[in-house]
Amino acid sequence: MIKNILIDLDGTLTDPKVGITTSARYGLNKIGHPIADDVNIDWIIGPPLQASLAKILNVAVDDVLAEQALMGYRERFAVTGLYENHVFDDVAETLKTLQQQGYRLFLATAKPEVYARQILEHFELLQYFVHPYGSELNGDRTNKAELIAYIMQKEQLKPEECLMVGDREHDIFGARHNGIETIAVEYGYGSAEELDQAQPKARIKQFSDLLQHL
Repeated sequence: MIKNILIDLDGTLTDPKVGITTSARYGLNKIGHPIADDVNIDWIIGPPLQASLAKILNVAVDDVLAEQALMGYRERFAVTGLYENHVFDDVAETLKTLQQQGYRLFLATAKPEVYARQILEHFELLQYFVHPYGSELNGDRTNKAELIAYIMQKEQLKPEECLMVGDREHDIFGARHNGIETIAVEYGYGSAEELDQAQPKARIKQFSDLLQHL
């Protein structure tokens, strides 16, 4: 019996592409590593950002260059990038319906919680969540499995009463690591191939389809 729904943010509730990619380019440019405009970096949306920046820079995740690029990213994102974002269709109505049906909703994002809360507040979605869980600015809990384990411990949740909804393999693997079933949204940033390999329990074409699966 599902009682608790953990929901990813980027690529699941909102499309943050402009804010994230523009801020990433800004951060990389700041450390002298500009990226050509025609290079697609949409793949960085969803996974822990410092790891993605390190991959672009071809350095270790904890390399000082990756850290500096992340600091540059945040400099722009915290002020402007947060709001260069839009909510997917039916999201607010679906969250409201789920809440009315008695489900407890928790945000579960690799994005720092301080930003996630601001985004939900800005788009008037915070009211539907028991709590918006995210990572710490120091990098703690950017790993989805760790984040979900933390939420379950804090909220005293049972895996069999939980469901995770997200768009990337990190959401599916992180939930599975904690014994939780998953539903993947197909309109986000996980490719069809990525989702085929990750094998969520179900896949939905729009957020409101979630209501039929519960």
